[in-house]
Amino acid sequence: MNSEAAEAADDEHYSDHAPFRARKRGVIPFFDGLGVRLAFMLAVALFPLLIIAVLQSTSVVREAQARSEAALMGETMRAVAGETRVIQHAQDAARVLASTVQPLVGNAEACSDWMRQISGAFPEFSLVSFIPDSGKMTCSNSGKSYNFKGQDIFEKMMTADRTSFYVNREAPVSGTSVLGVAHPVYNAAGDHIGIIAISMSHSSLSLAKDGPKLADDRPLVIMTFDREGTILTSSDGLANTQSHLPVDRSLKLLAGNGAVTFSGDSNRGIERVYSVVELVPDQLYALGSWPAQAASALSPFADISPVLFPALMWMASLLVAYFAMQKLVIGHVRKLSSAITSFATGSRIVGNLNLSTAPSEIRDLAEAYDRMTETILHDEAELEDMVHHKEVLLREVHHRVKNNLQLIASIINMQMRQARTPEAKGLMKSLQERVISLATIHRGLYQTSGLTDIRAQELLPDIVRQITRLATGPGRHIAVDCQIDDIHLTPDQAVPLSLLLTEAMTNAMKYASARDDKPKLDISLRKLEGMQARLCVRNTVDKDAPPLEAVDGTGLGSQLVNAFVQQLSGTIEIETSDEEYMLNADFTLRPLVESELRHEERLKSQKPETVSEESH
Repeated sequence: MNSEAAEAADDEHYSDHAPFRARKRGVIPFFDGLGVRLAFMLAVALFPLLIIAVLQSTSVVREAQARSEAALMGETMRAVAGETRVIQHAQDAARVLASTVQPLVGNAEACSDWMRQISGAFPEFSLVSFIPDSGKMTCSNSGKSYNFKGQDIFEKMMTADRTSFYVNREAPVSGTSVLGVAHPVYNAAGDHIGIIAISMSHSSLSLAKDGPKLADDRPLVIMTFDREGTILTSSDGLANTQSHLPVDRSLKLLAGNGAVTFSGDSNRGIERVYSVVELVPDQLYALGSWPAQAASALSPFADISPVLFPALMWMASLLVAYFAMQKLVIGHVRKLSSAITSFATGSRIVGNLNLSTAPSEIRDLAEAYDRMTETILHDEAELEDMVHHKEVLLREVHHRVKNNLQLIASIINMQMRQARTPEAKGLMKSLQERVISLATIHRGLYQTSGLTDIRAQELLPDIVRQITRLATGPGRHIAVDCQIDDIHLTPDQAVPLSLLLTEAMTNAMKYASARDDKPKLDISLRKLEGMQARLCVRNTVDKDAPPLEAVDGTGLGSQLVNAFVQQLSGTIEIETSDEEYMLNADFTLRPLVESELRHEERLKSQKPETVSEESH
């Protein structure tokens, strides 16, 4: 079997089994790999552990967050202790002054001295004063007079029936930003006669002992506010209070909830933890907050999602299992698979598979593969020797048949010289040409044939050249154009096709003519769709040309043409015109596998005879 036949047989064998292999593949090609499947099974097996780890991590994070909120509440209470102390002193002092200032209302100097005594006891007080209902202040520790009539803060303090708080960013008397405490003053008849106003500068509040420090390692921000939601003080300055407040909760609503902690986004969009502490029941409150990541700084990885670490561990275990499978199994299996695939596709170079580090099961498989390839190579070598021997014998048969046919042609030629009539010479000439054509066919067969296929490109052009040489001479020239496709024929088709071509060319050359005395002959063998092929022999005709003397007109050539077409199981079509004669023969190419099967059956039938001959 030559290489072309082997390739064709392999292609047909692969095409027959390719659908089966495609059906055996998985629905999703990605999951066909052993490593992926093992990783998937491990993923399913480890998934409950992932869920448990996620739940535990979430519980730890929640516990840490609860501890952080509790710590924030404690830090808030500690941080506002100084401010709370000063504000409570101011509340107590305002209540005391409201009950003792009534006898001094008419004496501005005595009243101012009393106010100075109180401010001397509490250096955080920047202003201690009595403001009558008229709004004109004449009694204060500063000794200054000021008319508060018409100011919004004054009007608000005058309408309060109990202690109230106020914030004035630009206090007219002290000239700074202050937090004030106001308490109503009543006479003996119970009539409202004024208020006691005590102001404390925000700078003195921030310097109060155990108060909040802006340079603290934890960016804690402390604010105080009243029950109306008015911010009284801020450790980060009153100008920056809005950026630290929660975006979805108002201070007025928080004032009625008592002590509470929660997490939320600030107006800046930063997640913070908040703590609300009640300083004075139903009057004064403190709000402490810090960034969420600072609050959860119990661990360097606490700001990462609790799902991330278990998921990373789960994925890491899958990767370890996947790469372990790649290293221990899949790598060796791929090496063995590559060697098997290479051997199955025709490569007979069997290298040394180094699988010493592979598991014992894979090493056993590799050893079985080595034994199998050794057996196959040995059997193939014996088969090739047998095929080569048969090819040599077949070529020798074709060669001897060709020699015998040439000998017959020579005898006919000698007999033709002794013929006396032109009819006898013509018949013998025609017979000689057919014998020479048969010899040419057999010469082509032993030069080109294998045991199972024959290339038309090698056989037919040689026949065309031989017939052209025989049919032309010094007085007769024919332009021949031969176009043959690369088609592989079985011997059962090559012989009748060659004989068909010989008879068709012989007839065409007998009748070929042209007005310019340059007759043309076109020969083509084309492969059509599927397994169809067409042999076309076309020659020019001059209807006015005189008939040739050598034309016998017996019709034997047409009978032979029809007989050869029947042997090919084909159809013939002849078209004639004033200038052209064309013969088309369509037939079906037989698969080379049929020829191989017949050849194998022939070998099997001949093998017992060969064995018996060797025994003799």
